[in-house]
Amino acid sequence: MPRRTPLATLVAALLLTGACAGPPTSSPSALPQPAPASPAGSAAAGSAGVGSAIEADAMSGIDVVFLSTMVGHSERTLQIVRLARDRVRDDALRTLAAAVEATEADELAAMRGWLPTTGPGASAAVHHHDGHGDDAALDRLRTAPDADVDRVLREVLTDHQRSAADLARSHVGVGRNERVRDLARRIEQSRTAEVELLRGTP
Repeated sequence: MPRRTPLATLVAALLLTGACAGPPTSSPSALPQPAPASPAGSAAAGSAGVGSAIEADAMSGIDVVFLSTMVGHSERTLQIVRLARDRVRDDALRTLAAAVEATEADELAAMRGWLPTTGPGASAAVHHHDGHGDDAALDRLRTAPDADVDRVLREVLTDHQRSAADLARSHVGVGRNERVRDLARRIEQSRTAEVELLRGTP
């Protein structure tokens, strides 16, 4: 039997959850503003760009699964950058890692606040760690010699952020709640920009 990719697994979970989610809800009146393409600009936007809490009954199951998955992904992002930040030698890479950390810490706090804790859909709020739960990446950073830390961080973070962009791009096409879909669009844009910057660092 062919092996399912993490992205295929998530899309299947999103579609299965969405099939039981009922009709789309009306969009909240106050939508987040689009984030700048630069990760540093995204960090400056912070939680103000993500916005305030969404009522649980305004969320579909498909949106809950996406948010829960992104919470797990951002938790792993913070582990990655915090593990390597004190050993990074390149100034540009250190600045980028700091911007990623600030941006995702703000997004993480907001997404946790959006996830329902009671009522319909709350049981769907479990972390799906496929694609961002590989401890081998953290082990590579822990054991990398000082001379190799920058290279290993770029490789690990590039793969990780590309995965986030793919997940977010998928949700834009299947999500129900417009505010969550807008967050997914901004995540896709910022992570894609981060990947390009990581590729461009020496």
